[in-house]
Amino acid sequence: MSQMETLTPAGAVLGEIPPVVPAANTFDPTKTILPVIGAVSFVHLINDLIQSILPSIYPLLKTDYALSFTQIGMITLAFQMTASLLQPGIGLYTDKHPKPYLLPTGMLFTLAGLVMLAFANNFTWLLIASAMIGLGSSTFHPEASRVARMASGGRFGFAQSFFQVGGNAGSAFGPLLAAAIILPQGQGAIGWFTLFAIVGFAVLFGVARWTIRSHASLKSVKKHAHFAHLSRAQVIGALTVLALLVFSKYIYMAAFTNYYTFYLIEKFSTSVADAQLFLFLFLAAVALGTFAGGPIGDKVGRKAVIWISILGAAPFTLLFPYCNLFWTAVLSVVIGLVLSSAFSAIVVLAQELVPTKIGMISGIFFGLMFGISGVAAAGLGALADATTIEHVFDYCAYLPLIGMVTILLPRMSRR
Repeated sequence: MSQMETLTPAGAVLGEIPPVVPAANTFDPTKTILPVIGAVSFVHLINDLIQSILPSIYPLLKTDYALSFTQIGMITLAFQMTASLLQPGIGLYTDKHPKPYLLPTGMLFTLAGLVMLAFANNFTWLLIASAMIGLGSSTFHPEASRVARMASGGRFGFAQSFFQVGGNAGSAFGPLLAAAIILPQGQGAIGWFTLFAIVGFAVLFGVARWTIRSHASLKSVKKHAHFAHLSRAQVIGALTVLALLVFSKYIYMAAFTNYYTFYLIEKFSTSVADAQLFLFLFLAAVALGTFAGGPIGDKVGRKAVIWISILGAAPFTLLFPYCNLFWTAVLSVVIGLVLSSAFSAIVVLAQELVPTKIGMISGIFFGLMFGISGVAAAGLGALADATTIEHVFDYCAYLPLIGMVTILLPRMSRR
């Protein structure tokens, strides 16, 4: 069903819109619709909370199945590849043929992956379960990002950050819940997280209903001609620079999200539970930095935010491998705050470069994020097996220096 179609009487009996989404009959593209942005941000929290279960239980899986670091990287790769490869195609298709009900459908894939992960009894099933969770994520992100932009009322950076911070918050709380629920009770306790997926399905069904009932469409959202003066080659060049920035950011982030707990256990002999708390501090800082980056970019410019975020993290990442446990925790928070503020600015800047293909651009950059993270997780796992986990953080410390390519981004024209 397209966004411009109305509900049939048969569709109307499915239920009223959940209270989290306003019941509007017409769509006003100049009005920021916070309940809608909040709804997709809330489900982004659920989606990424579920995703964060995987790295959170890696120490458990490593012990139970005698996995190597390379195999742990392969589990991440299975998830990240399905979460990345499909996103640009889904975004491009829904740019031409909007499918609001893809949002709740994606959550069903995530639900299936959770059930498989709870009952997996060998490495192969762990890979399949991870791939299913990734498939749900690839269906969710392009369409949810489009909804956030539709409901932004022109505050694109704010809407993208609000949407994105939900995911970061979910990634931060996931390790805590995993430490409290899964680590003490074992792998089967993953089944409790299916409740989150069911709630997410219900909320996204309401968002899809709002999209259809209000006739919401990106066609009516004002497009600012910031980059109308650029040629096609210049636009492609700018997108390539943004992709390089995502490359530097998410390889370093992959080291943290997948191997930070092992780094703390190996270098400082912390317990698994304490390592999870340190990971939570880092991920909470990432959530806070993400939320700040979008609104700041709306006011001072997205290029300035990217400069400060990527290159500004370099001094801290270079110092990180030489710190004791206390300063390791402090620097992890600083790095999370600074480095995370760039992604919302990068996505919105890319959308402004190609304003007619919001879904495709969102799919490319979210897909690039997952794809790079997956390949990096596998590669860094192999590096850790060949050397030590400490060497991984030694080498990755130089990645933020790639932020110097920000100088190649074009200037934004006045409106």
